[in-house]
Amino acid sequence: MARYLGSVCRHCRREGTKLFLKGQRCMGDKCAIEKRNYPPGQHGQKRSKVTEFGLQLREKQKVRRIYSIFERQFRNYFLKADKMQGVTGENLLSLLERRLDNVVYRGGFATSRSQARQLVRQNHFAVNGRKVNIPSFLVAAGDVVEVRPKSKEKELIKSALERVEQRGIPPWLELDREKMKAAVKGLPVREDVTTPIQEQLVVELYSK
Repeated sequence: MARYLGSVCRHCRREGTKLFLKGQRCMGDKCAIEKRNYPPGQHGQKRSKVTEFGLQLREKQKVRRIYSIFERQFRNYFLKADKMQGVTGENLLSLLERRLDNVVYRGGFATSRSQARQLVRQNHFAVNGRKVNIPSFLVAAGDVVEVRPKSKEKELIKSALERVEQRGIPPWLELDREKMKAAVKGLPVREDVTTPIQEQLVVELYSK
């Protein structure tokens, strides 16, 4: 199964909001949303009536694109969240936030989730002292994610850490910049997801 290799800025324009898929570029005036805040394509600027199903579908696609996962993966996360205690939508976001590639991004070791996924696959990170190169690995409370010793001089990681204050670290993570490690203080909750997401629309879509 192939991944999307086109311009990810088209995703932001299609969803009408910044999805922060290109790291530092999304923070400045070069962001596609700042220049052309309408869907791509020849009919992008035309207004069309959006149905209830259309709203739900667009929200699901937006969340998928934020975390860069396939439809089957996303549905499996939903089914797992639905079986957990608590609110299904909040459980879903918590599971997505706990992915290792997301933790690497949110911890400040990468400027985008796609970059974080690549770094994880290239064996640059360890969890509790053991090498983990699976981006979908779910961290748990008490886990420690750290840059492996041989990777601490990698320029991509050092450059991302220098800009960490600009983006901020979520309260469920504790970053030690000197040792290049992030401790998972607790499981992420709804308030920790700062990207505008209406998870209830996703739940309604899959509950039909």
